[in-house]
Amino acid sequence: MSQLTATPESALVDVPVHIRATGLPPSQLVTLTASLKDEKGSLFQSRAFFRTDGNGELDLTRAPALGGDYLGVHPMGLFWSLKPDKMFRRLMKRDVINTPFEITLELYESGFTQIPETPTASIKVKRWYSAPGVQRTQIRKGRIRGAFFLPPGEGPFPGIIDLFGGIGGLVEFRASLLASHGFAVLALAYFNFEDLPTQLLEIDLEYFEEAANFLLAHPKVQGPGIGVVGVSKGAEITLAMASFLKQVEAAVCINGPTIASEPSPYRYKELVVPASNLNYERVEFNSIGAMVYRNVILNPLNEHNQSCVIPLEKAQGQLLFIVGESDGCVNSKKFAEESLDRLRLHGKSNGRMLAYPGAGHLIEPPWSPMCYASWSPGFPFPLFWGGEPEAHAAAQEHAWAEVQKFLRQHLTGTKSKL
Repeated sequence: MSQLTATPESALVDVPVHIRATGLPPSQLVTLTASLKDEKGSLFQSRAFFRTDGNGELDLTRAPALGGDYLGVHPMGLFWSLKPDKMFRRLMKRDVINTPFEITLELYESGFTQIPETPTASIKVKRWYSAPGVQRTQIRKGRIRGAFFLPPGEGPFPGIIDLFGGIGGLVEFRASLLASHGFAVLALAYFNFEDLPTQLLEIDLEYFEEAANFLLAHPKVQGPGIGVVGVSKGAEITLAMASFLKQVEAAVCINGPTIASEPSPYRYKELVVPASNLNYERVEFNSIGAMVYRNVILNPLNEHNQSCVIPLEKAQGQLLFIVGESDGCVNSKKFAEESLDRLRLHGKSNGRMLAYPGAGHLIEPPWSPMCYASWSPGFPFPLFWGGEPEAHAAAQEHAWAEVQKFLRQHLTGTKSKL
């Protein structure tokens, strides 16, 4: 009798799952599928074809996919190759504490031909974004709006501010997952949430300083400084925070510009960094009708843009640029390279870059499905994020470990075991 197992059946989303099938005919073509529905009811699916070994067994740590949504030996391929049934949907966990994503794995004794209606075996895998004991507190203190995640235990824990980009609102899945690995994390909203501005017409860095001071005042947060992790517009803000706020000791900038991009000038007390103009004539559309934004933000080395460059040479903390070389939204590698050149020009060596060939814009926790393009607030067309699934998956796995190691090293002074 055939049996399908997945170990562990319930774990954090960044824990790999070992998938095996036994009790099958030897050297038989079989199909494995994965599916899940997000909290909005959108369906994501993947499938791959395999051949059992001489004992009628299948082990995804050894067996190559012969076709389907990926090829070759990739034990987590069914997870990172999940695709939406409707174009331009992005898989994003909303309730990070109370419910997991539940992925259904199904085994069919056929391959390449039409899949039977009834699977031979199936199993459900629960993928959590918070570990047992992680506490979530909604934050409405002064101007600050967000969610604070605290790991179990006495602490103190290194403190992190987590920032997302142009989608606005409050996004919590990375913050809760980092808290599951021993960080005290504030997922910080900065526009289009509750009573915050609906549009990002100016970025007041004193708001982010207030958030940093809130973290450092918490009895379970380890000082003297904090880390910041940001993606896209959030990466741009992360860099500005590192440049102007003395509280920031470690900054992770994931695929963001290193210039104040329109329409958001930066203000810190009496200092202003004006926003760079965008050249919308450079907008392109790819074959699926998504908007390619990569070349819209003008080159920061252009003379008329010099005042718009974030003065990262002022940063006292460490800077880590995470770059997807196939980013379809921001020319992030060029921005990062020019930033490192700028640091060297000022005699600084506190920045480094991790560049990933084939990775797109949305570099997320390991084995998250690559989002190729999706709708984003404020844009009349879907935005193209880019990336090649296999390379993007490898980048996410490597970068997640490196980000945690970087934050631990520069916020606690100790080397990570990762």
